Amino acid sequence: MRPILKLYRGYANEQELIVMGHVFKPTKKKEYDFLSKNLKNAWSVISLFRIKTQVNADVYLVHNNVKIHTKTLSDGYFKFCIPLEQSNDYGWVEYEVNIIYKNETITTKESYIRPSMGNLGIISDIDDTFLVSYTLNPFKKLYYLLFRNVNSRKVFEDVVPHFQALSSSGRANVGELNAFFYVSSSEWNLYRFLVKFTEIHKLPKAVLLLKDIKTSLTSFLWTGKGGHNHKFDKIKHILEFYPSLKYVLIGDDSQHDPYLYEAISKIFPMTVKAVYIRQTGKHKKTKVTKVLNNLETLNVSVCYFKNSAQAISHSKKAGLIS
Repeated sequence: MRPILKLYRGYANEQELIVMGHVFKPTKKKEYDFLSKNLKNAWSVISLFRIKTQVNADVYLVHNNVKIHTKTLSDGYFKFCIPLEQSNDYGWVEYEVNIIYKNETITTKESYIRPSMGNLGIISDIDDTFLVSYTLNPFKKLYYLLFRNVNSRKVFEDVVPHFQALSSSGRANVGELNAFFYVSSSEWNLYRFLVKFTEIHKLPKAVLLLKDIKTSLTSFLWTGKGGHNHKFDKIKHILEFYPSLKYVLIGDDSQHDPYLYEAISKIFPMTVKAVYIRQTGKHKKTKVTKVLNNLETLNVSVCYFKNSAQAISHSKKAGLIS
C-alpha cells in the first residue's frame, strides 16, 4: 500500500501561484464510487470521513523545472504559495506535485487558473445555490448525501445557462473564461463528489475552496455545519488576490450568505458589482430583504430570486451578460 496524494485546483495572478492538496496514510479502502446506489453509496460517503491524514509528509511541487519542498500540516494539508515568474500561460495550466515513499516517487497532476485580463470574477456558494441540498431540513439533507449518488443529485433549473453566461461574459475570444470560484462550508472530504457533479451538469470549471477536512464518523454528522468564518476569509482573500476584477457573489438564504456578502461589500465598496440570493423557502425572508436593500445603497445590484430564470433576466438588465 502507498500513501494517497490528492491535489485540488489552484489559482494564480501575475505575481503568485497558489496550489494545495492533502496526503493520506496508506489504506485498503476503495475510493468513493460514483455509481454506487443506496447502502453502497452511503458506505462510500461515510468512508470519505474515515480517512487518516499524514502529518509532516514531504511534498514537492515541480514548477519551471524547479522542485520546491514543503511538509504537510497536522491534518495532512499542504499549500504552496510561490512567486510566479514572467509567464505567457493563461487559462487553465497544468501543475505537478509528488511525494516520495520508500524510494518510490508518487506523482499527481492538476491544474490552476491564471485568468487573462478580464473584468469579472464570480464567487458562488454550492449547497442550495446550484446543488439541491435541502439545507433547511437536516435529515433530508443527510438522506440525499448518503443514499443518492452523484448522478441522481439535482441542479436547480436554469442555473447552468446563467453560470455559463457569467463565465463567458465580456470575453471576445472563444475559450477564454472569467475566474470562477465555488466557496462552500462543505469539507475537503467531498471535493471529488462536488467536482464530478459540476462536470456532469456542465457548470463552469472553477476553483473550489472548502472547509478543513474531517477525519471521524462523529464529525461526518455535522458536515457543512459550524461557523462560516472560513467562507468570509476565503472570499476576502480572493478579492484581495485579484483586486482589479469586479465581482458577482451568488448564494442562498438558507444560512449566512446574505450577511457574509453584505460584510464583504462594505469592505470592498468599489469591487462587488452584484449579489444574487436564491430564495429557498416559500416566502422571502424579511432580514434578507433588509440586507439586500442596504446593499443597494452601496451601489451593488441585487437580485433575490426563486428561479434562476429571474436571475438571468436581472443579469441581462444589469449588463452582466448579453
